[in-house]
Amino acid sequence: MPELDRYDRQMLFKGIGEEGQRKLLAKRVLIVGCGALGSSVAEILARAGVGKLTIIDRDYVEWSNLQRQHLFTEEDARDQLPKAAAASDHLTKINSCVEIEPVVMDATAENLESYVQQADLVIDATDNFDIRFILNDLCQKNKKVWIFGACVGSSGMTFTIIPEKTPCLDCLLKVTPMFGATCDAVGIISPAVQMVVAHQTTEAMKLLIGADEEVSSKLIIFDLWHHHYQTIDVSRAKQPQCASCGATPDYPSLSYQNRTKTEILCGRDTVQIRGKKFSFSHLQQKLSSYHNVRENAFLLSVDIHDKRIIFFKDGRTFIHGTKSIEEAKKLYYQIVG
Repeated sequence: MPELDRYDRQMLFKGIGEEGQRKLLAKRVLIVGCGALGSSVAEILARAGVGKLTIIDRDYVEWSNLQRQHLFTEEDARDQLPKAAAASDHLTKINSCVEIEPVVMDATAENLESYVQQADLVIDATDNFDIRFILNDLCQKNKKVWIFGACVGSSGMTFTIIPEKTPCLDCLLKVTPMFGATCDAVGIISPAVQMVVAHQTTEAMKLLIGADEEVSSKLIIFDLWHHHYQTIDVSRAKQPQCASCGATPDYPSLSYQNRTKTEILCGRDTVQIRGKKFSFSHLQQKLSSYHNVRENAFLLSVDIHDKRIIFFKDGRTFIHGTKSIEEAKKLYYQIVG
């Protein structure tokens, strides 16, 4: 078939073949986060011919992203394009046969669930554990397989979480130490990102074509700089009384009182505030006395003293230049009233 010609080398691999390729073309994958991990995962799956990719991300492209987020360009950073929208533009040029659904929003327990329900597979490409715990509970609740991934410095880890079969993320955290450092403290090198991506996308392809017997049951941890690589059997970590995956789960991360409303973003001096939606024309009037007010179809930005404030249409605001939630809130309310 002509539409399969572009996947010829992939179909020659006996693990996939033409039947496997047709299965990939019929599948839908949800990628939560479109930074270093998510943008590369999306590119590989788009080139592989996964039928539909839904990409959710709250952030926009900045210059510091370009060192490790391979899908983006300097033009994306200059235009401050939301990452999901920029990814969609580039992926469509790479493979126009794949349907790309970019979603520019802050992932929450409420707005994520419908996307999880529609997906055949969920891939974690987030930068914080608040969202990962929400994903963990939503995937357990809806019986969806998801692939956890994280990296910092020269290290990374990944694990495929299968409801009713493997330990969930909460179980893992009780027996396995996760990274204590963050990318804003120790940095990150791009090869560490790509190693995690290689594991996540390979496992994703196995699951999507039904090669379940080939899926890894081990937690994979590595440090490229120091030549460390290990696989750990964590099957005994599954807890019968776990609140997320046990016999009588109550999915604690989906409850209102456990959600973050204001948070410091990973990797930079930035506070996010989730508030009401604003009319951009109304904001333009309020900001008329300030210089360097910029706007595109997704966001409005303004520089005030040594702070940069980004207003998104969905009601989120980034206050760049501080890690103080109180300072960020003060500046926010000075602007919006």
